[in-house]
Formats: sequence, structure tokens, C-alpha cells
Amino acid sequence: MTMPEPLSPLRIYLAGHLGMVGRALHRLLLNQPGIEVLVRSKAELDLTRQADVEQFFAKVRPDWVIIAAAKVGGIAANQQLPAEFIYQNLMIESNLIHSAWQSGVQQLMMLGSSCIYPKLAAQPMTEQALLTGALEPTNEPYAIAKIAGIKLCESYYRQYGVDFRAVMPTNLYGPWDNFNPEHSHVVPGLMFRLHQAVQSNAASVDIWGSGQVRREFLHVDDLATAVWQVMQQSPAAYQLLTSERQRYINIGCGEDLRISDLATLLAQVVGYQGELRFDADKPEGTPQKLLDISKIQALGWQPAISLQQGLTETYQWFLQHQPDLRR
Repeated sequence: MTMPEPLSPLRIYLAGHLGMVGRALHRLLLNQPGIEVLVRSKAELDLTRQADVEQFFAKVRPDWVIIAAAKVGGIAANQQLPAEFIYQNLMIESNLIHSAWQSGVQQLMMLGSSCIYPKLAAQPMTEQALLTGALEPTNEPYAIAKIAGIKLCESYYRQYGVDFRAVMPTNLYGPWDNFNPEHSHVVPGLMFRLHQAVQSNAASVDIWGSGQVRREFLHVDDLATAVWQVMQQSPAAYQLLTSERQRYINIGCGEDLRISDLATLLAQVVGYQGELRFDADKPEGTPQKLLDISKIQALGWQPAISLQQGLTETYQWFLQHQPDLRR
């Protein structure tokens, strides 16, 4: 069941519209009829400052809110900046969720992460796996912040009855990703280094980890369609899929692969023919992260972009939009 068409424009505040996920959601929302999208840059609104966020909500009073703003990064970034990852994400979520409740927001959607689940959770990971075991140490501060955001949404629902929801995406990639090799996730970081290797005619490329851990990858445009489909469900329909203490839904593609296979595929996309050397002494995170996506599938959603297609299109975007990184 979908929400009826509003009689006047539905005003949606999209927090984090300049990030990879935020840009994908912004593109989608701008093509929806009857929607007015509200955005603010970090220079215009610092989401870590409670007073500023409260003033913004009191003045603008959006109907719906999407929290795509977050401090994100790969294993190296999480290890180097744990305080930034836990502090910034806690502040962003807390300020937005509390201000949304204060200003009477009708629906809020928070984007979490699959890293919230235990390191050794049974695969594929269901929503019920949350808080059933220890987290992966390399991204624990970030995961704890995201878990706190989920529990904030649940707690405000339990106490005030507000329609605050959350989705847990798998590993994402696509246009406007962070290609910094020091702080990026595996797809953009490896894509950038393989691209450099082609340019320099390097004989080999070193990759963190054994290559045997498994990961699931979803194109960010597929995530956007899934988020929008979840948001369009009526409160009653959403409640049928969730519960009072589990108001979140996994979003993934339902398939994973070894990092070694991902590296081989990326090498083909980039055109690198040298050696891929895996360093098992480097951290590689959770052994496997595959999400159970039965709930989002029950809504009729399926990803439309294959990994091969998505990586190829992302590399073409990289070549067109990152000229400084092509040198």
C-alpha cells in the first residue's frame, strides 16, 4: 500500500544531500511529483550543533526528513579517526531526530549501515541479529553510533508514537563516492589504485587482507529506489514489516562475493593486467556481510543494476568527473 498523493507539495528535508547517498536520493526526489526538496549545505547548517538544528526545524518545519548525512569511511579511516566517527554521527542523528520530533515531522527515515550487526552473525544477517554479539573492532565506533540512531528512532516511536523509520544498507558504491585511497571504502579505493596502476604501468597492486572475506555491494541508485519505496508505505503497512523494537529494514542485493573476485572484476573494468597481491597481515574486517533482504523484497523491490554494469558506469563517471585524480 502506498501513501496517497498529497493535496499540496510534500516538503522533505534531505540531510546530507552532497554525499554519495544524498545525491542519489536528491536525484530521485527531484523527479517525483508533488515533492518539494529542502536542502542545506554544511556551511549553511552544521548538523552537529544542536541549537542551529533546532532553529532550522522551527523555521522550516518540513513534513518528512531523510537522514543521509554521516561521517563515513573505510577501515583505514575508521582506525585513524574513531573519535570523529562516533562523535559526529551521534551528534548528527541526535540533533535531527530530536528536532524532528519537536517540530512535528510526520515521517523520518534514518539510513544506517550493515556494520551494526555482530562480526560473526549468521549469514545472511536478519534484522533480528542486532545486538546478539560483539561488533567488528575496526569500525566499532561508527557502528555504535548507527545503533544509537536506530534506538533513538525506536524510542521516540515507543514514547511518542512518531513514525520514525530506519533502513540498513549494505556496502554502497556509485557516482560521487569518495575515491581517496587513504579514507575510502573498498570499491572506490581499489578502483582509484588500479587506475593509477594502469597510468603508471605498475607490475602489481597491493590489496589489504587475504582477499577471502566476502562482501555484498549495491549501487547507490538502487538504494535510493529502495528507500523511497519504504518511505511510501503507510504507517500500518510499515508496522507489519517491523516491530516496536525493530523498526528497521535491510537493503542489499542478496548476493556477495570474495574481495579477490571483486578485485579481479575491477581490474577488468579499469583495464589493469598486472598482478593483484593480497597482504593477509593487513586488517580486512568482518569475514562475511550478507544481508537478509526478505522484508524489502516483500514490498516488491529488487535491485536493477548488476555489479558489472554498476562498476563500469562508476568508472566512466570517475573518468569524467575526477580529472585531478587521473593524473
